[in-house]
Amino acid sequence: MKHTISVLVENKPGVLARISGLFSARGFNIDSLAVGQTHDLTVSCMTIIVNAEDERILEQIKKQLNKLIDVISVIDLTKKEFIERELLLIKLGLDQKDRKHLESLVEKFKAHSLFYKEKIAIIEISSQKDKIDEFLRELTKFKILELVRTGRIAMDKHGGKDA
Repeated sequence: MKHTISVLVENKPGVLARISGLFSARGFNIDSLAVGQTHDLTVSCMTIIVNAEDERILEQIKKQLNKLIDVISVIDLTKKEFIERELLLIKLGLDQKDRKHLESLVEKFKAHSLFYKEKIAIIEISSQKDKIDEFLRELTKFKILELVRTGRIAMDKHGGKDA
């Protein structure tokens, strides 16, 4: 089962390595990891997506995370109502005849055209993982020159950080 875990940490060097080390030491592969500062510049939020076949080991990891001195809170959002997003930037090679088709896809998926020049387009989309995957399937008709995708970020729909 995929778990979405939100971890608030002190914004200090080495914290990311210690946290990711807990997962790898237990044989968990992190499917997605996104880290960024919060409104408090001394605090970062880590969103970790992990496939946990053994829920007991995941519970142990969460308890160990809570014991780390730089960890403020650990919330498993999996069984809560939450919003998640991911960002994709994609550079496409295209002919003029393809531009109209691309523009219709951009509109359909509520993406944004960031750059057009001669035979290149750069598109941005921020959405749920499945919508981005669907958008990418539609773009296979074009020549993908470069693709960059962030990890997912997530936020509980209700309550505060400890809800």
